[in-house]
Amino acid sequence: MQSTRDNIEKMKELIQGIEIAMLSTLHEDEIKTRPMATTEVDQEGNIWFFTDEYSEKVSDLQERHKVCLSYSHPGKDSYVTVNGYAEVVNDKDKMIALFSPVVKRFFPGGIDDPRLSLLKIIPYQMEYWESHSEDGMLHFMGVLGSSPIADEDLHHDEHGKISF
Repeated sequence: MQSTRDNIEKMKELIQGIEIAMLSTLHEDEIKTRPMATTEVDQEGNIWFFTDEYSEKVSDLQERHKVCLSYSHPGKDSYVTVNGYAEVVNDKDKMIALFSPVVKRFFPGGIDDPRLSLLKIIPYQMEYWESHSEDGMLHFMGVLGSSPIADEDLHHDEHGKISF
């Protein structure tokens, strides 16, 4: 059984180099999904994003704090979903530490923009798929679709669930 530290490192390894996550929230009875630029995955495994404190996604989080992040890296045949709890954080020091020119494009007022806040996702579960075969994910998907005993044919591919 892997330690929490190993699980965090596995998550960091899988999402490294994937700049955009799709964040899903629940809005009334509808799932809403939007792209978000990952700013940091910290030592505790928390995933950080900048956001507009007055946005619909933040409003969605007032009622339900559970979210799902989806990461996809087709070039590496790596796919990850992270289930977690979201919270809005208004820590000025943390914002200064994470602020970048990319963020300034969305928040031209910089650190002093009154809409600027952080969204912290505290993961509780991750599921991932990686292909190590030469045919990549096409092979993986083909085997899943055609094999009644898929596990026998997937020994070069990796799928797992991790709880934090």
